[in-house]
Amino acid sequence: MSRDKLIEAKQQWAREGRLLTGKIPGSTTGSSPVAEGPPGTGRLPPGQVLVRDWPVLDLGAEPNVTPQKFRLDVDGAVANRLSLSLDEFMALPQTESVSDIHCVTQWSRYDNRWKGVAARTLLQIVQPKPDARHVILHSFDGYTANIRLEQFDQPDVFLAHEWEGKPLSRTHGGPVRMLIPQLYFWKSAKWLRRIQFTLSDHPGFWEQRGYHNNGDPWLEERYD
Repeated sequence: MSRDKLIEAKQQWAREGRLLTGKIPGSTTGSSPVAEGPPGTGRLPPGQVLVRDWPVLDLGAEPNVTPQKFRLDVDGAVANRLSLSLDEFMALPQTESVSDIHCVTQWSRYDNRWKGVAARTLLQIVQPKPDARHVILHSFDGYTANIRLEQFDQPDVFLAHEWEGKPLSRTHGGPVRMLIPQLYFWKSAKWLRRIQFTLSDHPGFWEQRGYHNNGDPWLEERYD
């Protein structure tokens, strides 16, 4: 499917509210109870289906970000800006993590093993300014995603470069991708190029095309 047709198909999903169940944990709407609740009571958000593989979803083109081409800029409303080569990024403190991922297209995958740089490690280095409120993620292919600073500042948020003990493949966003497990996976930008701290919100690629600005799978925030 071409990029334009893919985008139009996803926008149509948003217009139709495709995959929405309305079975929000704790809600009285919907015709049947939710099998799994929010974190702490269960693992599968409403409307999701558990898979064992890792489906590939992107805009139809995978940039070839070689080690020589890689550059990660961290800038905006921060005290200390960074511009890192891949070697410099890999020299930052490394951490391993295990988390579940949930895609807006209905699949979820449990117990993914990651290695990378914790977002909180990066925050300690760059020191966001007191009035910083949002984080805009930019990819090498021009993709963007927006989150709030408090969503970035979580213990399970990572700049991941390994998955299941192997370097993150180009197909899945390597050499470095964002990992934000508590939000739908479109927020976890592939082929990470820039992390921009801002005072105001700037809706990302899919948020401008009908997707929910927040993207909490437990609240089934698929679309606006």
